[in-house]
Amino acid sequence: MFKLYNTLTRQVEEFQPLTDNTVRMYICGPTVYDFAHIGNFRTFLFGDLLRRYLKYKGYKVHHVMNITDVDDKIIQRAVALKMTLREYTDQYTDLFFQDFDALGAERPEEVLRATDHINEMVEIVQRLTANGHAYESEGSTYFRINSFPTYGRLSNMNFEGNVAGASERVDADEYDKESVRDFVLWKAAKPDEPSWETTIGTGRPGWHIECSAMSMKALGETFDIHAGGIDLVFPHHENEIAQSEGATGKSFVKYWVHSEFLLAEGQKMSKKLGNFYVVRDLIEQGHTPRAIRYLLLSAQHLKQFNFTMDGLKGAETVVARLNDFKVRLHELTPEAGETAALGELVWRTRKDFETALDDDLNVPAALGALHDFVRETNSAIAASTIKASDQKALIELVDCIDSVFGIFGELKKGFLDADIQALIDERQAARKAKNFARSDEIRNQLTEMGIVLEDTKEGVRWKRK
Repeated sequence: MFKLYNTLTRQVEEFQPLTDNTVRMYICGPTVYDFAHIGNFRTFLFGDLLRRYLKYKGYKVHHVMNITDVDDKIIQRAVALKMTLREYTDQYTDLFFQDFDALGAERPEEVLRATDHINEMVEIVQRLTANGHAYESEGSTYFRINSFPTYGRLSNMNFEGNVAGASERVDADEYDKESVRDFVLWKAAKPDEPSWETTIGTGRPGWHIECSAMSMKALGETFDIHAGGIDLVFPHHENEIAQSEGATGKSFVKYWVHSEFLLAEGQKMSKKLGNFYVVRDLIEQGHTPRAIRYLLLSAQHLKQFNFTMDGLKGAETVVARLNDFKVRLHELTPEAGETAALGELVWRTRKDFETALDDDLNVPAALGALHDFVRETNSAIAASTIKASDQKALIELVDCIDSVFGIFGELKKGFLDADIQALIDERQAARKAKNFARSDEIRNQLTEMGIVLEDTKEGVRWKRK
């Protein structure tokens, strides 16, 4: 029984898809005006974890993500650089997916760009106007909040007595929680800004209408899951509900799921504070994508998380240990047979792993089950008690868990322990003969193969990165 916390009801609920075994899920994607930072990627990796676990549970997932490629910030920067909207946003869309892929996130079934769906947005604005929820003023169209009595139920904000009328409106794509005013659906054209000629006038869409149009086009007027960062609850997701349900008269989304804020070194990320981290910068500094992924996934999504460089170093150690464990498990040459104790370990680990993730994706508990499993299996490896059937079951469990977490490294093909040992023996002979050039050459070769050497009093030791 898979349970998720639903922001709309403020309860942990048993997940039941609306239709059969297919989950229709929309996750708000990036606004491509700059590089996505690790706070953004905490949300995207949470979405990846949710997607992967739904598939693990046997559901077919239709996952849709948008690319917001028109808003105030994008237009300002594109105009300043004398670039077209598409030229400016293409570069950051490509860079986003480079980081997205590097972190091991699975691509959604559909990735939709806002500027490719202007007609769908115009249609929703027309329906809202016909239903009395929208009005035109000076070439722009606004949503009339006081026409939608349940406005505020997602963010749990009480706007009674504070909702403005047509004389008070907000034109900005983003605004503060205190700005409880009619929000813009369609903006009248301005000089030197991109615009579209439509049946509701020449202009461009407001930010909020974009996701309603794209999600309903791809997933239907009512779908299962809408996810994103907690910062999107108000105003973005609150406005999505109002305009979508105002247009269709139907319930928009069954489960609203959000991930909490990420801090960096105990504070809100800021370039001035020097704690603003971009994925590609961390990789260029020598950190592995798997360690970044592990750290960003390691806390439960409803908990605020503090990303630190010390924490990232610790994550590097953890993922290296997991990779080494996987390699050792594959390189075993056990005798035929199986053992009851290891069969029980596999069963117990799988049960604890699933119980944890069924409980609103309790990642810390699931990782705890994984690390207990690794520790006990390492003890069995050291004691040479693993049989052939055990090895198969243990490897299958590792692959099963990694289908959700994506934190184990790929097995490096083409060299075995015997090959490594032969190179180490040659290096030792070269050192004894004072052929230090050859000795260093072999060390560098082993490093490129992912092998780290440690010269100790007891002799040379090696391990995989």
